[in-house]
This record gives sequence, structure tokens and C-alpha cells, in this order.
Amino acid sequence: MSAVIAKEYRRLGQHASTHAYARLRRSIQQAIETGALEAGQNLPSERELANDLALSRVTVRKAIAGLVEDGMLVQRHGAGTYVAERIVKSFSKLTGFTDDLRARGLKPRVEFLERSIGVVTPEEALALSLSPGTRVVRLRRLRFAADKPLALENTVVPHSILKDPKSVKLSLYEFLDRAGCRPTRALQRLRAVALDAAQARLLALPVGIPALSIERRAFLEDGRAVEFTQSLYRGDAYDFVAELTSESSA
Repeated sequence: MSAVIAKEYRRLGQHASTHAYARLRRSIQQAIETGALEAGQNLPSERELANDLALSRVTVRKAIAGLVEDGMLVQRHGAGTYVAERIVKSFSKLTGFTDDLRARGLKPRVEFLERSIGVVTPEEALALSLSPGTRVVRLRRLRFAADKPLALENTVVPHSILKDPKSVKLSLYEFLDRAGCRPTRALQRLRAVALDAAQARLLALPVGIPALSIERRAFLEDGRAVEFTQSLYRGDAYDFVAELTSESSA
């Protein structure tokens, strides 16, 4: 396993003048994305990686800490560092479902339950700061990792930004990237809910089981709202994390 990371580390060193910790971080990430490191697998120790790559343990520790923060690795006290088995999603980074799964070496898939154009509802108008009568695109999607359903999403986008609902194939954010309209910030709200019969059937879970409900409003750099999404995530597959800092006293 250490040899796989070392090979990628040395390859990256031939093509970039990046810091050693950034190269190591990318090397481990690449090993996870390609499946060379699998979910639940134990990483070599800091000392072993440092010795194999002729790096300081501080450098190794910094690379691993970054991947722990991203949710790709988890550290268990007294047991070492492991590739995350659950999908750990950071609230401090604005990423889409497809980005999250690909970063963990999982294969994203989508089933569209609705792709339509209509007039904005009062709730949608408030969320997106749109005038009554404005047209919007609605996407209702069941999101998968391979064949496992992970999330149910209802998304609304202004029609002025997304003209044709069928332009979105797998990832809305990939479309927004191409259109030059990828959001730069978002507001999110998370709460626990119990799945009703229809939601449970789609997510292949028992009725009434807890799920994570997330509401996201995403904005462009100029302040325009570009996305209003209400999602249900499987509580047995996701952990959501946020980094907290303490404000210094005046």
C-alpha cells in the first residue's frame, strides 16, 4: 500500500513544483479515487510514510490532516488512519453530490423523476429572490452511488440560467461550470426528518427511519441566487462535518 502512494508521489513530483505535503495529499487522494485504497482500509503509519518518502512526519501529518478534514480519511484513536467508509461531507466547502462521490472513488449515477419548466411558487420566489410570474426549471432527482440510492433532491434554478432542463445530464454543477454560473457561496440548513412511504421506497429504506434533510440556497459572486435545493440524504451513509473556530475576545 505504501508503494502505491510512493509511486504516485514520485510521479507528481516530476510534473509540478508543489509543496511536498500537497503532493502527498494528492497521491493518497488519487489512490482512493482509483480504488487502490478501498473504504475501511488502514493507511501506513506516519512514520512508515515518512521513511518511505524521505519526508518529515510533520509533512505527512499535514497531508493526512487535510484529507481527514475533507472526509476522505478518518482517524481512530490508538488504531491509526483509515479510508472513510461513510461519506463524510464538509459543510465548509461548496461541492455538489457528483464531486463528493468522485472524490471518494465512488461512481455517481442519477435517475430523473422530473425535469420541467414552470412558474415560480411563493416559496421558490422567496428562496431565489425572484418576482412572481418568473419561470424556473425544476429537477427532481434520485442520486446513486453505483446502484445504491443515497439522496433524493428537488432543485429549482431560474430559467434565465438553465434554459433546457435536459441540459443537465449527471451534475447540475458541471452544467453551471460550463455556463460560467457556478455558485461561489451557499446557505445551508440541516435537520433530521422521518421518511414517509414514498421517500422510503425511493431510498430503499423502512418507512419512518431518520434521514437528513438539507436545504441549500446557492449564490453567484454578484449575489444572484442560482440554486434552491431541498435534499434528503440517507442517515446511514452520510456524516456532515463543519469546522468551528472560537472568536477571540476583544
